[in-house]
Amino acid sequence: MKVPGFISLWTMTALLCGQLGNGAEHEDVVKHAIKLHRGKGAVITQRKQWVMESCRKLSGLLRQKNVVLNKLKTAIRAVEKDAGLSDEEKLFQVHTFEIFQKELNESENSVFQAIHGLQRALQGDYKDVVNMKESSRQRLEALREAAIKEEMEYVELLAAEKHQVEALKNMQHQNKSLSMLDEILEDVRKAADRLEEEIEEHAFDDNKSVRGVNFEAVLRVEEDEANSKRNASKREVEDDLGLSMLIDSQNNQYILTKPRDSTIPRANHHFIKDIVTIGMLSLPCGWLCTMIGLPTMFGYIICGVLLGPSGLNSIKSIVQVETLGEFGVFFTLFLVGLEFSPERLRKVWKISLQGPCYMTVLMIAFGLLWGHLLQIRPTQSVFISTCLSLSSTPLVSRFLAGTVRGDKEGDIDYSSVLLGMLVMQDVQLGLFIAVMPTLIQAGVSTHSSIFKEILRILILIGQILFSLAAVFLICLVIKTYLIGPYYRKLHAESKGNKEILILGISAFIFLMLTITELLDVSMELGCFLAGALISSQGHMVTEEIMACIEPIRDFLAIIFFASIGLHVFPTFVIYELTVLLFLTLSVVIMK
Repeated sequence: MKVPGFISLWTMTALLCGQLGNGAEHEDVVKHAIKLHRGKGAVITQRKQWVMESCRKLSGLLRQKNVVLNKLKTAIRAVEKDAGLSDEEKLFQVHTFEIFQKELNESENSVFQAIHGLQRALQGDYKDVVNMKESSRQRLEALREAAIKEEMEYVELLAAEKHQVEALKNMQHQNKSLSMLDEILEDVRKAADRLEEEIEEHAFDDNKSVRGVNFEAVLRVEEDEANSKRNASKREVEDDLGLSMLIDSQNNQYILTKPRDSTIPRANHHFIKDIVTIGMLSLPCGWLCTMIGLPTMFGYIICGVLLGPSGLNSIKSIVQVETLGEFGVFFTLFLVGLEFSPERLRKVWKISLQGPCYMTVLMIAFGLLWGHLLQIRPTQSVFISTCLSLSSTPLVSRFLAGTVRGDKEGDIDYSSVLLGMLVMQDVQLGLFIAVMPTLIQAGVSTHSSIFKEILRILILIGQILFSLAAVFLICLVIKTYLIGPYYRKLHAESKGNKEILILGISAFIFLMLTITELLDVSMELGCFLAGALISSQGHMVTEEIMACIEPIRDFLAIIFFASIGLHVFPTFVIYELTVLLFLTLSVVIMK
């Protein structure tokens, strides 16, 4: 819908601003505007009357705005020359006037931005979706900018209001004598306000101009309560504490992670309810699976299914539940490593290292073959095949818990081999995550740049191998010089108090996973190596630590398996049961 010859923004601005002192020329402006829009489907008389009235109102408002701005400038000069005001009071009053000036200027800018938007819409083609999308994006950006400015102005007005109330209190205190207790409380209040100002991080102001930061529109919602009147006071308190939920246009939900005021204790009650609910429902689900002869972890997964989006949808803090469940993986791998003495590692390290590599290579070969037959791109085939070659260490380790293992001299039991292979697959996962972006880039590149991408992949593999070598060198140093004295010190300090022992072991686990994470190796390997290093101190040490850590592992493992159930959708499984069974059997046969 193109409108040639439509009046431009600057022409309209000049015409409107030129009428501030001369109202007699309004008729010419109106005639010019009507001429540009003649024949567009409206009655000329009505359009003439509407344009005249609108121009008269707008010109009057702009004149009044200029008068007010001049009065504000005069008031600011008068405040600055007033010798009876303190410097702080002068700064406050001047700042208040400047806020009002900014409000007037922003309101005027909004008017002309609206005119510019109308011009852009009339000059566009309503059949061109791309053009309409660009116009919508520009309007959205303008609205976001306006919302940010308005939010900042609102915050400044709140600060001004607070300062005004503070000044009123000071005047009241000066007019009356305070008791000693009142003076002490007043000093404490002022000290608390100063502390709040000192520790406050201006995260919004510091990050709004950072590259890559986008302004988004979000909805702030309170907890849905059945009886709103009965819980009105509760929601007011939560609003003050910032515990409400934010929802963006993509339906992502956010909760508070760090409050502006750190002096007030806060708790995410949604997360607390989620953990309590999972803990209570996991008992009957796990108990039922035990009665019918299934591992309890299936009950925990069923618990997650029942509480997740496919069931009651009562879990609100899904990301937080999954994050807590990751600690179950960490402690599970630590206990797996605790069962690996250096002697057992020497027996299975070759199979554990070679087996996952052979399995991954063969799965990729099968994937490329099937991908060629099904006309799937090689990069997609490699991605799917690599994912299918991996297994879940927590799941398999729970299957292997309590199984009979070889005790004969020189015998290698299958569980040790499987667990060793699983740990190496965790290492492969870290390598795969590092290589995958480059592999995808190679898939869309030309033949001339494929060699560069292959070289980049080889460099990444070399970096991972170097990191592994560094990790094992660090482990050798810790085993030789540090782990023995460290554990003996923990054992001596923890007599009659297991708290120190548990804390010391947990700190060692977190240290090892931090080291492997910094070296771009999987954190799971660090947890496994922490257990293997401690197991080198002997069987008695292993039994003592296992008795302390196992209860923690069991509780966190419940959260982990329940978080798996949050992503299981029974309806999808039922609808695609035939396909899923075929694919599962195919993968099992190939592996």
